Amino acid sequence: MSLFDAVYPTADQPLYAKPRYYGEITHPSPNFSSLMAQVAVRLAGGDDYTRAPALWWLDQNMGGGKSHGLIGLYHLATDPRALADTDVGHATFDLAGQIVGRPLPADLNAPICVVLAADNMTPGTPIREQDGPAQTLYERFLWRLFRGNYDHYQLYQDHYSDKSKIVEALRLAGRPVLILIDEIMNYVRQLSMQALGDLEIKDMAFLRVLLDAVNDVPHVAMVVVMIRSGADDMQLDSTGQERRAELEQLLRRNGKTATVNDNTDFAAILRRRLFTNSAPDEAVSATAGLYADHMTGSWRSKVFDQLAVRWVQEWRAEVARSYPFHPQLIALAEQEWANLSGFQRVRSTIRIFAAAVHALAERGSTGQWAPLLINIGDLPLSITAVKESVLSSGLIIDTRAQSNYRNIANTDIVTVDDTSGSARNLDLDRQGSPYARTNPRAAERSATALFLTSIVSSRADGKQGASEPELKAASFVPDSSYTSTDADGVLSELKDVDGRGLAAVEAIPGRRGQPPRLFLSTTQTLNMLVRAARQSVTDEDRDEEIAKVAKRITNTGSFKDKLFVTAEVHSAPRPTPREVLETAGIDDARSTRLVVLDPRYFTLSNGADEETRRGIRAAMGLGDDRMPMQWASSAVFAVANTHRRSLARGAATEYLSWGRVAAMVDVRADLELQQQAKDKLEDAKKALDTAVRRTYQHIFYLGMGDKEDLRREHSITLEHSNQSALDGTGVWTRLVEADKALGPGTFDGRALLHNLRDDDYGRPLDELRDLFWNSPRMPLLPNGERDLQEAIFDAVDKGAILLVGADGEDRAVGSPTEIGVGQAGLRLARPQVAPARGDAVADDPGQTADPDSSTTAGADGGDSTKSSTGNNGEDGESQEAEVEVAFSGMVSLRDDERRNALRLLLLKVADRVDDGDASYMEVLLKVRVGQKAGKEIGDLAREAGVRPTMRDV
Repeated sequence: MSLFDAVYPTADQPLYAKPRYYGEITHPSPNFSSLMAQVAVRLAGGDDYTRAPALWWLDQNMGGGKSHGLIGLYHLATDPRALADTDVGHATFDLAGQIVGRPLPADLNAPICVVLAADNMTPGTPIREQDGPAQTLYERFLWRLFRGNYDHYQLYQDHYSDKSKIVEALRLAGRPVLILIDEIMNYVRQLSMQALGDLEIKDMAFLRVLLDAVNDVPHVAMVVVMIRSGADDMQLDSTGQERRAELEQLLRRNGKTATVNDNTDFAAILRRRLFTNSAPDEAVSATAGLYADHMTGSWRSKVFDQLAVRWVQEWRAEVARSYPFHPQLIALAEQEWANLSGFQRVRSTIRIFAAAVHALAERGSTGQWAPLLINIGDLPLSITAVKESVLSSGLIIDTRAQSNYRNIANTDIVTVDDTSGSARNLDLDRQGSPYARTNPRAAERSATALFLTSIVSSRADGKQGASEPELKAASFVPDSSYTSTDADGVLSELKDVDGRGLAAVEAIPGRRGQPPRLFLSTTQTLNMLVRAARQSVTDEDRDEEIAKVAKRITNTGSFKDKLFVTAEVHSAPRPTPREVLETAGIDDARSTRLVVLDPRYFTLSNGADEETRRGIRAAMGLGDDRMPMQWASSAVFAVANTHRRSLARGAATEYLSWGRVAAMVDVRADLELQQQAKDKLEDAKKALDTAVRRTYQHIFYLGMGDKEDLRREHSITLEHSNQSALDGTGVWTRLVEADKALGPGTFDGRALLHNLRDDDYGRPLDELRDLFWNSPRMPLLPNGERDLQEAIFDAVDKGAILLVGADGEDRAVGSPTEIGVGQAGLRLARPQVAPARGDAVADDPGQTADPDSSTTAGADGGDSTKSSTGNNGEDGESQEAEVEVAFSGMVSLRDDERRNALRLLLLKVADRVDDGDASYMEVLLKVRVGQKAGKEIGDLAREAGVRPTMRDV
């Protein structure tokens, strides 16, 4: 409210400028009624005017009702009859009559009201409509006192420091005089301007005299509003401070301090200001009874009895006093907020509560839940008007703290759109719980109560924040569906700092029998910072980081190259998986490639992965929309699993959040925070790397179909958490097990012969070489051309094949490197003479000296039966046809029956090797034994020409 606006009419003059409306919205608090009555007695008490002081000083903080009180005094002086018809008027005249022992005149003898609204006055710059010819503050006073009578004004104009003349002027008015000066320091502060030196001398001299003279003139009263120095944050220079000190001294010596409202008036003031009608007594009583009926059992013993406060002990009376507000909220406002020097008492309280009532009424009108009694946790911080009213109320003086708490409200409690925030999210995810309908904002209410008790730097007895019973009481609803155990659970969720709880919450252990307390701290802890950082990580940021990590941690192993396939993320329209693969440059000649597919475009096992599968098939040269691919057989695809990608996304968000926190200037400036952030970042990086490795669960490659020369895609799914399609070594091992590739050191002359078909003899050697990269019937070679060179040299050296030129003539070579596998003029040919008996290669029944014999290989180079006939040495016996036996499996040796069966199997294989009946063997053996036995087995393996690996388990 503004005294200036009430006194000087304008087109949009406020309603409180009318005395009857003012009386309707004003609670006749004892303090205010007493002040009004004593001023009335001083003005119109006849010979008993001395029973009331002449000078009053209203020294409360901003928002304490001072301007509201001055407006009431103005109405008392200018229209006492109209004011007398209101509650505050009745109280004023009744109390005044009690003071003098008789009724006062209804018109109070028609006082003159001199209003100096100093917060709307500029020294040396008068407003003609209000000030006439006046220049100084004294002259403005005279002009108002004499109501524009220029002769009287001129008569006293020069006597600004003469007490006798000022007393004479007051008497000359001929009627009671009420002087109202509002916010005098706003005017006095301006007197420090250098150009106003002379004016400052006159104005201060006048004020000194006036503050003394009013006591000497009957039926004159004066009320001055000036916030006491200890509660005023007005910035003054040294001279201004001296002026205020002088005025305070004069006010204390000559006057009496007064307050318009007491803290206990809040509930009544709020009801009168915010509601047109009072609630029916039966509604108030029924509400109090409903709450009382449920404030029993564990709620009573574990929560309300722990509070030991009056509003619990006198529940029904307190509800009647505070309705529709909860007594817990009114107690907080009256007993704690109002005692803070910066809190603007009535003004701030009305703004906060009015915004809350409006917001809750809106919710109720649209069918949303609203409380029966508005408690601390029911002030909706999602409503900007409520939140800003709280933050600007004076409860928080420091602007930085205001900003920090604004951020806490938005991130930890509820956003302005009411759809997010840590506490709000907990409630939204609680759909289906027993109390989801009766208390749908349980977490938000508890968190809001914690917020409103934390913004006060220190509560009663120096405590911070709120006790757990206080917060449970704030979340209480009079319904059996919400129990005290549920309230415990809600608090546990809010305290889960590392999970989904409040990032800013700090737990204060209970001491000396006191319950634990919680506090929302504005100190930028790492938890707060990382929680805010998480909000800044976008989906694009997160997925891009996963792609970067996948590219970084991929190792080639036995592959020659690795290729990460991606596309421009922000391209529009978004490309299909096939379109991404088509431009990726996958078809690379004579190179085994581990092709890692970007998980932003390619994932499997989500029930909607057909586009990914179709794209991979096309990249293999398969399907109706196949791509022209020549080297598809040597490309192996690593593909992410959809479910595991979701886990990696969480890890990526965490890693990016800690990265942003670690980079903050404030964190880097604090050595302790810096180290903590660094450790957290390192842990998050390890977790992300692990999650991304596990995400790549699928392997795709081009292999043989069911018929000769029929190609089809094959896939392998890695089931163990320590396996990853990003591990080239592990992928190659799985390809070896699937007969798609050969292990290091296993491709020798015999293996070469095993994979050759009739039409491979006489084929240009460069074409034969290319088959190992472009034909799925040929295995992938770990060392590429070098392996092929060594295998050819081994076979030639043992006489199993011939290396010939295009003319059919033999080509002699002295080492593998002399074999030009890329030369079109070289061929492989069968030898014309059988090798000597005993030669390991000659024992291969696939190669004989008989020109009528033939060798057939399975369409996929393995898992087939091969036969040959012919002379096998000097005895001329016919050799038995061979079969290839392949199997794999994992067997526990703790079962006696299985162990014995495996022993017999290995003995049988050993017997066949021993008697020379086995011509070729590929061995992949993993066995867990004692360290001594392991060493012996390893030594034997090395003697057999293979390289074992050993690891501790």
